[in-house]
Amino acid sequence: MQKKAIILFSGGLDSTTCLAIAKSEGYACYALSFDYGQKHRSELQAAKEIALDMEVKEHKVVTLQLGTLTGSSLTDQDSIIPDYTKQDGIPTTYVPARNTVFLSIALGWAEVIGAFDIFIGANDVDYSGYPDCRPEYLTAFEKMANLATKAALDGAKYTLHAPLIRLTKREIIERGSQLGVDYSKTLSCYRADATGRACGTCDSCTYRKKGFKEAGVLDPTRYF
Repeated sequence: MQKKAIILFSGGLDSTTCLAIAKSEGYACYALSFDYGQKHRSELQAAKEIALDMEVKEHKVVTLQLGTLTGSSLTDQDSIIPDYTKQDGIPTTYVPARNTVFLSIALGWAEVIGAFDIFIGANDVDYSGYPDCRPEYLTAFEKMANLATKAALDGAKYTLHAPLIRLTKREIIERGSQLGVDYSKTLSCYRADATGRACGTCDSCTYRKKGFKEAGVLDPTRYF
């Protein structure tokens, strides 16, 4: 019987590569996206189209209102998402507790459908410095998952997979390209417009452009 896996799936470069890796390892993939109050919905449309193209078993979009807590330029309507600047510290695009909330919902769905593997496209090499993308955080969440669920008490073991955690963007793009990922359909931009065009200058766009350049792969992103 094919093993099931939950994939945290934004429709971006990293999560799409993560989905491709899970599929290549033989998992029946269940994609989980979130409408959490982000300023644009273009990424959700990209996620829906990619999930369909990649023939996931099921794709759920869960609605949350993390924006009501404010605290992030990605969700606070009164805050401006900045251009990329090299800086120390955590940028304003950090959304408090986002991965903890997302992974918790993924864990709940996993328990319901009998999946014991959860994939997340977290990366701590070419990234913005978010604390919930670090390996020690992911290890702690996996430990919690195996303490907090009925399935674990009954003998199941949950595994949290972060296959991109130590890869550069170049390496991620190379891996995805080997697996046939169509990056033209992915959307990573924090400030994308309604048609899915990217700004080219935010943190996410900057790391993405750097990855394509270093990989020697033509950047298929549409910019405005």
